[in-house]
Amino acid sequence: MTHTTRRHMLRHAAAAAVAAPAIVSAGSVRAQGATKWRMQALWGGGTTPMLYEEKFCDRVRELTGGSLDITPFAGGQIVPSAQAFDAVRGGAFEMMKTFDGYTAGKIKAHGFSSTVPFGFPDADQYEAWFYERDGLAMAKESYEPAGLTYIAPTVYGEEPIHSKVEIRKIADMDGLKGRFVGLASAVMADFGVSVSPLPTSEVYSALDKGLIDFADRGDIKANYEEGIHEVAKYLILPGVHQPSTATAYVANTGAYSRLDDQQKAALEVAAREVSGALRQNIISANGEYLKKYQEAGVEIIDLAAEDVAEARGKAVESWKAAAGEDPLAKRMMESQMALMQELRLL
Repeated sequence: MTHTTRRHMLRHAAAAAVAAPAIVSAGSVRAQGATKWRMQALWGGGTTPMLYEEKFCDRVRELTGGSLDITPFAGGQIVPSAQAFDAVRGGAFEMMKTFDGYTAGKIKAHGFSSTVPFGFPDADQYEAWFYERDGLAMAKESYEPAGLTYIAPTVYGEEPIHSKVEIRKIADMDGLKGRFVGLASAVMADFGVSVSPLPTSEVYSALDKGLIDFADRGDIKANYEEGIHEVAKYLILPGVHQPSTATAYVANTGAYSRLDDQQKAALEVAAREVSGALRQNIISANGEYLKKYQEAGVEIIDLAAEDVAEARGKAVESWKAAAGEDPLAKRMMESQMALMQELRLL
């Protein structure tokens, strides 16, 4: 989809939102033949991220006057999370909220559309790459061969590192056992970490049992809600392995192609609204929850900016190795590096 077409669709849906009363009045007619979808998300029921997936579904329903009705399900509620990709592709349900890092082993481009270790330190920078530097178009391209349609990302900030052992500088990670996924697996391995790509659901128990020394899992608040402070007494910032994060709304292409233009635009508009709303919620909650960690006896360690900047230069070689000769992965990486250079990060 070109920038012109996408912006036209977004303007169309935004105008529709302003004229909400007209949509809703017409919706009583349209809703009689509503298209009903099911969406499985990544998150546990009742968690903050899952509440925002519910907001997304509500917003799509509102923007379409009820003509597109998406029912959200928590991670693993329909199928095990690891099977969601194939289930949506096969039409078992119409949509998933996923993290591209989980499929980076098979689709190299997904290493760059999920997070860039030691990359963009600000979520707005990463989101700008999607919407201003053709990142969105490349993400869509990555899913086309699988019969799936990438709709839009949810972009938020860093995911911290939780550790059972003291880490004061990046060199301290050398020789440790850590849980990382996606591009972070390759990059952290190059920094000497023995990487185990455990499912998110196993992070707590792996830390508790000492199977790993430190781990990536989710954002600061979500990790506290899952009790990670009980099994890891150090929280390391910034989360260099995942300084900014993109999860993704992905639909079965056949189901998506049967939507009308307003329904397609509503998906994109609602996704971008939720992206900003969740990001702001996380920002506002971080201070409160860092204090909760400290009250629980967790020490917060801040890595030196100079240490992170130096490591970013080394990480570039890891990015290049991970992209290999894959044309789409290389285009994504080169596009991101160009923006980083302009932002004076490289």
